[in-house]
Amino acid sequence: MVNSVWEAVGAVDSMASLALGLQESGCVHLQSFLRETLAFWHKILKDRLAGDLQEELCSQLELLVPQLLCLQSSDDLISEKKPHPSRAGLPPDTPLSLPIQIMILPLTKRFRYHFTGNRQTNSLNKPEWYLTQVLMWMGNNSKFMEEKIQPILDRADAKINAKVELCRGLLSLAQEKLAHDAPRLLYDDALFCHLVDEILQFERELRTTHAYPSMLPGTLHILLDESVFQKWLTVERKMAVEKVDALLAAEGSWSSQYRDISDMDEMKAPECAETFMTLLLVITDRYRSLPCSRAQLSFLALQRELVDDFRIRLTQVMKEDSRCPLGSRYCAVLNATNYVSTVLGDWGTGPDKAPPPTAPPPILPAAAGGSGVPGGGRVGGLGPTEAGRLASLEDSLFQGLLGLLERLREDMLGRLLEAVMREVREKGQAYARDRWLSLPSQTDQATMSLSSSACPMMLCLRDRLLQLQQLLCVPLFHSCWQSLAERLDRFLYQDVILYNHFNEGGAAQLQFDMMRNLFPLFGHYCKRPENFFKHVKEACIILSLNVGSALLLREVLQQAEEEEESVTPDPQRPTPSPPSMSWECSDWLPVTCGSC
Repeated sequence: MVNSVWEAVGAVDSMASLALGLQESGCVHLQSFLRETLAFWHKILKDRLAGDLQEELCSQLELLVPQLLCLQSSDDLISEKKPHPSRAGLPPDTPLSLPIQIMILPLTKRFRYHFTGNRQTNSLNKPEWYLTQVLMWMGNNSKFMEEKIQPILDRADAKINAKVELCRGLLSLAQEKLAHDAPRLLYDDALFCHLVDEILQFERELRTTHAYPSMLPGTLHILLDESVFQKWLTVERKMAVEKVDALLAAEGSWSSQYRDISDMDEMKAPECAETFMTLLLVITDRYRSLPCSRAQLSFLALQRELVDDFRIRLTQVMKEDSRCPLGSRYCAVLNATNYVSTVLGDWGTGPDKAPPPTAPPPILPAAAGGSGVPGGGRVGGLGPTEAGRLASLEDSLFQGLLGLLERLREDMLGRLLEAVMREVREKGQAYARDRWLSLPSQTDQATMSLSSSACPMMLCLRDRLLQLQQLLCVPLFHSCWQSLAERLDRFLYQDVILYNHFNEGGAAQLQFDMMRNLFPLFGHYCKRPENFFKHVKEACIILSLNVGSALLLREVLQQAEEEEESVTPDPQRPTPSPPSMSWECSDWLPVTCGSC
């Protein structure tokens, strides 16, 4: 039996027929014996025939593939294929190797059968059908190409990557179909956006999953056609503006989505600002893989336009709430401005730096400064002058907007501080008009306590600091309390200290109010709050001097002033710098220290 394959096959077939005839009988043991014997010989014959078939196929491939490669040159000359419109603007493509052409012919026929004509599978609103089919064919056949075809090509000394050739051949089907469908969708925004999404997703799969070389064109050049690219920019702008409108009109748009999680809410960015920056990132992710620097710069310009529009909207909301700068929405706008400015600053020159413009792809759409047609742009790279100009434009694209955002932030912060200081000045008028010259000495009091006239001012400061800490993000609050301390320092120095005369008790009371009450209010935010009250601190030191020390200090200051007046001024000598704080004290020391 084993010497003749046909005899063995016939015997196994007869055995199978006998087993089928015995299924209705009660010969259980005979049935079991037949099944076991049939299974044994069936496996032996199947494995032998499968091996023979595999050897036959491989031997035929070993013979046919090198022969077909020898016909490559003549096939290229005879066929004289014209460039397809889907490859407009791209450099001439290397002809697909003849063996791969023949291997994918059945797939080509299937593709055109299902995705052309009046077939239900040929649907404009379902580009994912044919794009997914192409990717599936690439994945299903890549192993065969790598294990069977590639060794034959290597032995034939053909510098061909079988898997890449397969992808090229199948990709041409998708390119042809996309070039045919894209112009038909220019007047339907929803279908056009869906097509763009599918093309971008297809390109990512092609480059990552199937490792398609980056130097070979994929499907993105379809989007860089002049009319298609213009439509893409228009739709991106329209949808982004609509999204921003919906963001600002939504309930809770000025609340932080992380407000209940203190560790994650350092920036206190309102939801509208975070969603807007996410929108910019999504746009960046969509265009970052475009093989054209000019096209990327066109999208950067669109993002710049969107940021400027968002800044104008923030300004409008700020003006609506400018009468209540301590309100939650005003502070939310301030946080949003700071968040957008900070994120753009962290990104450097914009949401995403375009790739080096010295090696752009061959197609340059008219929307981005090229012609969008074959020969309309320089192929293979930009000239040094143009590359430098593009790099300079890229570097400076967002600088102006960052300046405007920072100006808006500083203006809003100034309005906020002015509102707080206006309230503090109002509460501090009684403190400024206190009878500092007639207060009892420190030795006449059992314990020192805060001046009653200072209580409203201190309570106001405490409440406003807590309120600002809750409403503002950490960087803004840090800047806010420091600026508030400086303004408060000037107010106390000018309206309280310079305005009044002090006896020994008044000087001690002022020092107690400042050192034991005011400075600790700011001690929650820094270790040495007195450093932010330079004028007040030095004034308290001078007012608290002993009589002898105060007289000696006044004498030294007067002598220095007389010596300065006795020196004949030289017109060519530079003007001396303004006096320091210590010398400024001489203006009020003789009249404000009651103990002198």
